[in-house]
Amino acid sequence: MTDIAFPRVSENEPDAEGVLATWFAGDGDRVGEGDLIAEVAVDKVDVEVPAPAAGVLRLLVQEGEVVKQGEVIARIE
Repeated sequence: MTDIAFPRVSENEPDAEGVLATWFAGDGDRVGEGDLIAEVAVDKVDVEVPAPAAGVLRLLVQEGEVVKQGEVIARIE
């Protein structure tokens, strides 16, 4: 199992937050390593989240939820 964390966007602000803007894959979808699976919005920047491994995606956070950098947002089984 591989955890997918909200990307680190600021070294100066360890408690930086953002919003999970869009999932490009759904819960239970099979994804390949490197596939674009989500986009997160931080301040005025959108950050793409690629799959770090291949497998079945399990979402832990819903679109629109506020998350802290480093927080696990999904897992790949």
